[in-house]
Amino acid sequence: MRLTCPHCQTRNVVPEAAAGLDPSCEHCGKTLLSGEVVELCETNFDAVVAGSDLPILVDFWAPWSGPARMMTPQLKQAARQLKGRALLVRINSDTSPHLARRYAIASIPTLTQLRGGQEVQRINGPLQAPEILAWMQ
Repeated sequence: MRLTCPHCQTRNVVPEAAAGLDPSCEHCGKTLLSGEVVELCETNFDAVVAGSDLPILVDFWAPWSGPARMMTPQLKQAARQLKGRALLVRINSDTSPHLARRYAIASIPTLTQLRGGQEVQRINGPLQAPEILAWMQ
């Protein structure tokens, strides 16, 4: 499968069997699928999304939003459970307003699911980790 490193934007090819085994970027050596939520921004979002064969869950959030902040531990738990099967990323809509506009984000938090770079579904409002996992199915 193809994965683009969120740190250096290098495209990597990872055998599917190795997806859950902490594969590293061939260029910078950082872990590609750590089971953690990855912070992205306008400068690296498109490269990471376009270069990934995995489904991507995007959390559009803002630091001033209580419900968005409350979702942080839930997203972390979901990311650990989806390790190697999906990539969870966060976009701060305050520091990446062009992405928020591009995806027509009207409320925070908003979760969008991307497959092949295209949005396939979205949901607004805070979710618990089991709800996130079920929604990703």
